[in-house]
Amino acid sequence: MQIQVSPQDPSQRLDLFLHERCPDLSRTRVQALIKQGAACVNGQTVRPSYQVQPGDRIELEVPEPEPLAVTPEDIPLDIRYEDADLLVVDKAAGMTVHPAPGSWTGTLVNALLHHCSDLSGINGVLRPGIVHRLDKETTGLLVVAKNDIAHRHLAAQLEARRITRRYTALVWGDLSEANGTVDAPIARHPHDRKKMGIVANGRRAVTHYAVVERFPFLTLLDLKLETGRTHQIRVHMQHLHHPIFGDPTYGGRNRTHGIRPEYRRRAEQLLDLIARQALHARQLSFCHPRTDAELTFTSEFPTDIAAVLAAARC
Repeated sequence: MQIQVSPQDPSQRLDLFLHERCPDLSRTRVQALIKQGAACVNGQTVRPSYQVQPGDRIELEVPEPEPLAVTPEDIPLDIRYEDADLLVVDKAAGMTVHPAPGSWTGTLVNALLHHCSDLSGINGVLRPGIVHRLDKETTGLLVVAKNDIAHRHLAAQLEARRITRRYTALVWGDLSEANGTVDAPIARHPHDRKKMGIVANGRRAVTHYAVVERFPFLTLLDLKLETGRTHQIRVHMQHLHHPIFGDPTYGGRNRTHGIRPEYRRRAEQLLDLIARQALHARQLSFCHPRTDAELTFTSEFPTDIAAVLAAARC
């Protein structure tokens, strides 16, 4: 690609100049290409901060997307919506979103690579554009971008808090307030690197909750995320001393978690119905990156949470 800077073009940074003329490339991607020497000005490599001048001849070479070193797998997906720009998936329990050490197969990315034959390169790597994540054992809705433009648009909505994510959780105990907000910073746990925790210098994390239904030793909550930190809801509920029912990492499988003795046998029976945290991403709302239409999706409870609730109501 060759671009001649005209006298009418404003003097601005090279990365901004190219980003405006190549909307399929994010500014981060443009900066990386310039640093790699894929963009030259008048035959010379320059920095992203170079100020373009009238008469400059800019050459940009965008390499083909690199294939992701992950094997596509024919794994069933519960797809609630799909078009040329994105898809919405209702993730099952037990599925990791991204491949990682110890979990290179069976992930959502493996499944998407098989499903999305029209997948575009995102940030120079051929992979599905995961916009946000869910923990392995958390069920529910997430949106996936199929191309750079959709990915940037959805990521910007997420950063601007225009994507609404509502969760339902069953937690131990009886919350005294009908609704409330947890505003507590989260970072890697100082003593257990596999966990997150409330850490003074961590990243700000805000969770809003409202009571939906009360049981003798459990409470059903509706939760709305204002931020999206790793394990945010699980850490915040433990911080309130009301860990999510069944959560093996954050105190949710303690069968005598501060409940009256007459309910302990009942609690054990309900715990036997679920092997994970009772947390479900039940609603997702965002604006379509191409049409700007507002889209809202809802997901019913998976069978294990539904079974616990049915038994609790008996």
